[in-house]
Amino acid sequence: MSWRVLVNLAGFQLGWLVCVLGSSLAGLLATLVLLSAHLRWLALPGEWRLLAGFAGLGLLVDGGLTLAGGFHFADTGWHLGPLPLWLWLLWPLFASTIRHGLAWLWRYPRLAMLGGACGGALSYFSGARLADVALAPWLVPAEAVVWLLVCYALARHLGPARGHPHEPQG
Repeated sequence: MSWRVLVNLAGFQLGWLVCVLGSSLAGLLATLVLLSAHLRWLALPGEWRLLAGFAGLGLLVDGGLTLAGGFHFADTGWHLGPLPLWLWLLWPLFASTIRHGLAWLWRYPRLAMLGGACGGALSYFSGARLADVALAPWLVPAEAVVWLLVCYALARHLGPARGHPHEPQG
């Protein structure tokens, strides 16, 4: 495992913690620093499109689930539509791992789907506990399905049958 992969995964974890435990302002500042560093030193050509696409997907998915009553936020901080900014920022942060820290995973579609379902659901459940967010009883299973499908799509698109590189050299 290269130092770039470790830096990428550590950066994501740091960003996740700052977003969940901090305010929307702290999350915004951390995300701007982390994604700027990612784009400058780690990103593959055109990777900004992946980050932007996941930002849009996050607004659509978690925004829709919020409007459906899945999330109940205690804070009144900065929002992007129905979402607190800190929750929305987690989507492009995750996207920064797709071609780096998680690149190996897309070779194994079933493992990617299991990881998406379990990891996604656990991330929402633990994040909600830490950030004082109430979740509807159906939300964690719904997020498990969402992330299973997201990771399935990533494995189909980035897996070995597509001929994409899995890890940058270095």
